[in-house]
Amino acid sequence: MNSSRIKYRQSLLVGDRIRTLRKDRNLTQAELAASIGIQQSDLCRMENGEYKVSLESLFKILSIFQINIAEFFHEEAPPSISEKDVDFLREFQKLDPESQREVWDFMRFKRMDEGGVIPDLETPSGSRHERDHKKE
Repeated sequence: MNSSRIKYRQSLLVGDRIRTLRKDRNLTQAELAASIGIQQSDLCRMENGEYKVSLESLFKILSIFQINIAEFFHEEAPPSISEKDVDFLREFQKLDPESQREVWDFMRFKRMDEGGVIPDLETPSGSRHERDHKKE
């Protein structure tokens, strides 16, 4: 692969990521472009890999999306995870295994209570629900 093709591919990957994040947040190109101080046509070209994204523009985009550069390039961490979600997970991980199972069972109960249907959540092994059904 020649160097110009590699550079185009890198620009396209960055542009695709910007497009995905923008759409996830229900922003139009015009809205995002105005927020970062560029023309909508320039943002369109960035998303299509025709223009390189400057570091200045990228950092403005990261600020608007409230993510850091590592999160931008790491797609497995969905942008929909809030700081509150992360805090909840940290607190959950501090609990002993029995308490974690109790929290899990409570979440299943609340989801079932809301929709009248048992949710399709993976249950950690050894939950009270599994133990109760083994006794029957």
